[in-house]
Amino acid sequence: MRPSLVIFDCDGVLVDSEAIANRTLARAARAQGLAIDEGESRRRFVGLSMKSVVALIEEALGRALPPAWLADLQAETYAEFRAGLGPVPGVRAAVEAIQAAGIETCVASSGTPDKMALTLGLTGLAPLFDGRVFSAVEVARGKPAPDLFLHAAARMGHDPALCAVVEDSVPGATAAVAAGMRALGFTREIDAALLVATGAETFSHMADLPGLFGLEP
Repeated sequence: MRPSLVIFDCDGVLVDSEAIANRTLARAARAQGLAIDEGESRRRFVGLSMKSVVALIEEALGRALPPAWLADLQAETYAEFRAGLGPVPGVRAAVEAIQAAGIETCVASSGTPDKMALTLGLTGLAPLFDGRVFSAVEVARGKPAPDLFLHAAARMGHDPALCAVVEDSVPGATAAVAAGMRALGFTREIDAALLVATGAETFSHMADLPGLFGLEP
């Protein structure tokens, strides 16, 4: 039950950013003519890199987005993060319990290094993962491919078979299973059945996470 390494996704798992990010993304996409709301943005884009998101939006529109679109979206999203981003409830205590048991931890996310530096910094979680944050920009293929999680395990020096991944998206859970890792699907903001279908085990409260490794919270 006890892994040697627990790999955490960032958005929606560590930082409570999904509502903000998908609200601003949907608004920016609508301004370009794509009929989409926050819920549809979550369904279609959560867990993917922005490179993949841009490609999907351009495919749906049938044209390229304006050159400044992504930079403008990022600036608006970061401003909203600074105004009200917090950690996922209970996640600090869960991570600290896992680390106190001698289990190593890291972050592996579709977000860019700059974005994770901002969000982990704003939420006070950055010191928990100092020097152990990996981004999809470091690999050839983002989620749902297993590349990012295999990269994180290799950099941390762990056998993938002894790693567990905490994810909240279908692409992320799919990537974890493809990497041969134990996938734990956090269902706070997603239908549990969607994560179960990937092969993930599910849980709905961060306070329950240490217990999945046989630990006390």
